Amino acid sequence: MKLAGAPISWGVCEVPDWGLQLAPDRVLADMRALGLRATEAGPPGFLPADPAKARALLDSCGLRLIGGFVTAVLHESARRADELASVKHQAEWLAAGGSELVVLAPALAQTGYAGATEIPDGAWPVLLEGIDRVAEIAGSYGLGVAVHPHWGTAIERPQHIERFLQRSAHALCLDTGHIALGGADPLEVARKAGPRVRHVHLKDVDGALAARVRSGAVSYNDAVRAGLFRPLGDGAGRIKEVLEHLRGADYGGWYVLEQDVMLDADPAPGPPGWIAQSAAFARKHA
Repeated sequence: MKLAGAPISWGVCEVPDWGLQLAPDRVLADMRALGLRATEAGPPGFLPADPAKARALLDSCGLRLIGGFVTAVLHESARRADELASVKHQAEWLAAGGSELVVLAPALAQTGYAGATEIPDGAWPVLLEGIDRVAEIAGSYGLGVAVHPHWGTAIERPQHIERFLQRSAHALCLDTGHIALGGADPLEVARKAGPRVRHVHLKDVDGALAARVRSGAVSYNDAVRAGLFRPLGDGAGRIKEVLEHLRGADYGGWYVLEQDVMLDADPAPGPPGWIAQSAAFARKHA
């Protein structure tokens, strides 16, 4: 099983005031202790800005860089040039660091993911054309693109995922937690996407708390603080069935342990229990 880590499982996030941000040496040492072979990049600034130094740091920990989570507002034509310039800068860094993939979340014009909105129908052709442009940029650096449904972005709910799958041919990042949070069935999405599943983010989700987020009864950030995302096997994400399906479909890409958490204090030394539990579950059911 090609099992990787993501810094947000240690609370490291690009959203301002998200919580305690642990240092790279702590996070990477924990990944290595868990026997992980690779990591995603984390937010800009987590790894060194010089990609050669980032690569050397990862090499010293026995890890490789496989991808980076990149956000871009693509459905607003007026923002397109600046957003694509940012994508180009990040893609250049990722490629120089040895990565293979841009994990693209088509963002809304907001900070963080606490807000949710439906982009107009007329903005969808602009969005899809924007994803095409991102794929072209990534391809110029030898990188692939996997589009990531994510709460608080333009592709959030079941109908958004369906429209993306029907109207484009781009690959999918199957994020089991965010797909379930948006109200879709991760297993059904995996089946519909078929070979377009290019990358997998493994996280589980508290079903009752997710329903409260969807209804607006609780904010996304407050839900994350309350434990919205769960260790694998402890939630409603149908993780075991998704893993069984992907194994039967001969999925050969990476599985990334990505449990979004907010930290108020530095965890005790060693890999946090929630990540260790998820790693053991993934390996058992791979």
